[in-house]
Amino acid sequence: MTVMETTAEAAETGTSTRTGDCAAPPHRHRRPDGQDNYTISEVVAFTGLTAHTLRWYERIGLMPHIDRSHTGQRRYSNRDLNWLDLVGKLRLTGMPVADMVRYAELVREGDDTYIARFELLEATRRDVKARIAELQDTLAVLDHKISFYADAGRALASEGSR
Repeated sequence: MTVMETTAEAAETGTSTRTGDCAAPPHRHRRPDGQDNYTISEVVAFTGLTAHTLRWYERIGLMPHIDRSHTGQRRYSNRDLNWLDLVGKLRLTGMPVADMVRYAELVREGDDTYIARFELLEATRRDVKARIAELQDTLAVLDHKISFYADAGRALASEGSR
């Protein structure tokens, strides 16, 4: 199972695995043990996202229904935080927001959408692998240039010391 599959499974099921925890970006603050009810300001501290972004995610359908307190204040659960971890990973892949929203809709539709989810994630994986290959090519060019300038610098230094 890949890190993305593990993270996706954890986000969808509300569970957490050691691999998923290691794969997640470091939180600005750790979640308190045994707690499963967070305010928007706590989620901002945990995730580094802004309150505006969290509200926008909810408005566009990227976040599942967020519970509210009796006063209307948003209350996020650990499952919501796991989902935000996955959304963060999907953002890092370069997945368009529309595709992330589509993925969220498929998750909410249930188990009958596994094939569609698989296809969406597989297409994203192909895109990521292509970007990695491009970055590796770019890194090779940079390494070549760095080596050239290091050699040139040493040659100039040795000429200057004569």
